[in-house]
Amino acid sequence: MAVVNLDAHRIRLALDGRSRYQYVTPRVEPEGTGWRVVSPNCSRNIDRDGGDVAIAWFEPLADGRWQLHARDHARGCWVRQATGLTLAQALAIVCDDPERAYWQ
Repeated sequence: MAVVNLDAHRIRLALDGRSRYQYVTPRVEPEGTGWRVVSPNCSRNIDRDGGDVAIAWFEPLADGRWQLHARDHARGCWVRQATGLTLAQALAIVCDDPERAYWQ
């Protein structure tokens, strides 16, 4: 019997409502104990060759809340942006992204 991860499914569904780069299809992949969003880089701001780029990492906490990380592409590491969020709150931040911390 296959195990279905509903968190990954919720993230995929929420990404359909994002404000930026609606013409690309991001993927949700395992990252540590959480989920990483990876997307084709259409703007070429990060990868001039247009390769895939990491967008966000949703990391679950022991209490059921989430930490949200953005990728620092220049330094090649994740940077925590928020902690103690519900998954819905974290998804709203990534999908709205008014500061372009995620969808660059």
